[in-house]
Amino acid sequence: MNKAVFLDRDGVINYNSDHYYIYRIEDFLMNKGIPEFLGKLSEKDYLLIIITNQSGISRGIYSREETEKIHEFLTSELLKHRVRLTEIYYCPHHPEQGNCLCRKPGTLMIEKAIARFNINPAASWFIGDSESDMQAGKEAGLKTLLIRPNENILNYLDLFD
Repeated sequence: MNKAVFLDRDGVINYNSDHYYIYRIEDFLMNKGIPEFLGKLSEKDYLLIIITNQSGISRGIYSREETEKIHEFLTSELLKHRVRLTEIYYCPHHPEQGNCLCRKPGTLMIEKAIARFNINPAASWFIGDSESDMQAGKEAGLKTLLIRPNENILNYLDLFD
C-alpha cells in the first residue's frame, strides 16, 4: 500500500488572507517552503494529494474552469521544482446546499483518493489550517497536522518518516 500526504490548498499551499476566494492566477502566491517541503515528501515516497473546498463555484463567484486553471498553474509551478502532485480533488458546493458528502469535513474526496491510489490511511497524513480539515483527516483514519494559515510548513518535515 502507498502512503500519502493530503493537503488543504488555501492557507496551506498558497497564501490566503485578503482574498478569501483564490481563483485568479495573479492572486495565487505559493506559501514559503512549499516546493521544498513537497519535494522532501516525494523523496520519502509520499503521494501528494490536495483536498480543497471551493464553494465560490456554486456561489457563482468563479467557475470550474477558473479553478482548474489555478490548479494547472500550481501543477506547472511545482514541476519547475521537480515536484509532481498525485491529484487535486475539489468540492464545488457551499454549506447551504444541503448534505454534501465531499465538502470537508466530509471525507468523500479523501476516500476516493484512498481507493484510487491504494493508500494506507494509518501511514498517511492530512495537513490543514482549519478544524474542518482536522476533522476530515481524523474521520478518514489519517494522522493530522494543524498549522497556522500561511505558515512555512518546512518546519514540520521531521514529523514525516
